[in-house]
Amino acid sequence: MSITADRTVTAETALKRLIEIGTALAAERNPDRLLEQIIVGAKELSNADGGTLYLTTETDSLRFVILRNDTLGFAKGGTTGEPVQLPELPMHRPDGSPNHNNVATYAALTGKIVNIDDAYHAKDFDFSGTKRFDETTGYRSQSFLTVPLCNHLGDVVGVLQLINRKNPITGAVEVFGTDLVPLIEALASQAAMALTNQQLILEQRNLFDAFINLMAGAIDAKSPYTGGHCQRVPALTEMLAAAACREADGPFASFDLNDDQWYELRVAGGLHDVGKVTTPVHIMDKATKLEKICDRIEEIRARHEVLRRDAEVAYWRGRVEGGDEKELAAICAARIAEIDEQFLFLRQVNFGTEFTPDASVDRIKAIANQTWGLEGELKPLLLEDEVMNLSIRRGTLNNEDRKIINDHIVLTIQMLDALPFPKLLKNVSEIAGGHHEKMDGTGYPKGLKREEMSIPARMMGIADIFEALTAADRPYKKPKPLSESIAIMARMKQDNHVDPDLFDLFLSSGVYREYAEKFLQPDQIDAVDITQYLAPNFKPKGA
Repeated sequence: MSITADRTVTAETALKRLIEIGTALAAERNPDRLLEQIIVGAKELSNADGGTLYLTTETDSLRFVILRNDTLGFAKGGTTGEPVQLPELPMHRPDGSPNHNNVATYAALTGKIVNIDDAYHAKDFDFSGTKRFDETTGYRSQSFLTVPLCNHLGDVVGVLQLINRKNPITGAVEVFGTDLVPLIEALASQAAMALTNQQLILEQRNLFDAFINLMAGAIDAKSPYTGGHCQRVPALTEMLAAAACREADGPFASFDLNDDQWYELRVAGGLHDVGKVTTPVHIMDKATKLEKICDRIEEIRARHEVLRRDAEVAYWRGRVEGGDEKELAAICAARIAEIDEQFLFLRQVNFGTEFTPDASVDRIKAIANQTWGLEGELKPLLLEDEVMNLSIRRGTLNNEDRKIINDHIVLTIQMLDALPFPKLLKNVSEIAGGHHEKMDGTGYPKGLKREEMSIPARMMGIADIFEALTAADRPYKKPKPLSESIAIMARMKQDNHVDPDLFDLFLSSGVYREYAEKFLQPDQIDAVDITQYLAPNFKPKGA
């Protein structure tokens, strides 16, 4: 484009194109495309043969980000996939003095535009590197227009450099005329604003991501087990989402996520258990049935030691009173063996690793009826709360504990609903808050059914369950092997607790094994016949 060919018409055309470029720059959200559009737009407006874009760095230098040269067919940086591998230009010398020898750093340091007719005759700047480049390529670098990119605060965020303006008719190299400079300066101003806005958005996103990591770190500090869970569930959710996006037919043929939706999914995954920051540690990490601040089995051990002492005291009292030594010794040994066996039983039940049958519950109650003496007062051997906890059928949590654990999802939703999420994150609470719902409406906290939940929320539900089954860092259970975990989830599919289509995709896409190879222990990864679970007439064993 030439402004001098027909000054009135082409000036209007140039202004219109400048507005179009400025609008495109303001709308562009991809950093690489934005940088590329700045160079392409500037070259188009100026008829420049080549162009370079530098960005300022936090290390007081200029970094090459885009290189273009039409004559040499040279394009690096931006969306080309070829990074610019050139050393950064230092803004200051080792002694701290400003680097005014280089035209780009000079423009950045002073904020001034530099217009050079012929680099080979420039006296104020060092163009030795340019000349070496020309010798190597056979190119002739001549006219240069170097423009600092200044934002609204007056800060230089980069430098735009155009090389060899060409006459659109003859192709001859011309100088960048003074009539062109204001146009490029206006473009540079718009480019600086676009870069600054994008940088502010990036910094805000980085701050928010850091906040998410901070919350996960806080939960991790409370409980290393939950911390691992908070890392693995988002990873598995994203694996399943990626598999759904790859589907060309079937129930997920139309499912896809754009960049904003991927980010929303990552945020939801990172915050899906944020409510656990309020869950008491002694419940979150309850490794045994009697654990609170400490494991109360030690208190029961102390009471049994008192019973042992009483048995030994009875033996020696009998000796003093003239009783038969062998008979007294046999009675004492039998009583101590009974006490020891009884405590071993209680200790084993306390672990919660096995189902507690009716016979064991009855025995716990019978033991509770025994007494032990303290300061002349008889006390029950087991307290009512201890009996209740030791009688837990599965695991280590009683009903009250489980309610507190389950309430973390209620608190998660409340916390997320209280945040003023921007439009692109408006579904975070719904996605994060649905991972304990079931497809038949029997889940919690809202009792949602399948059709009332988004696909990402249903994905996170599967991820949460599978991670919990296979986790190897929980103090209260052994990690289940892959085959057993898949079998359990297959029954959950049959019972309409997890999304059947997503579970089938979880298997058929190989996501279950991809996750296993990355996060499970080697001895957990056994053979799994997924064909039986994908069969239309599949029924779990015992159904």
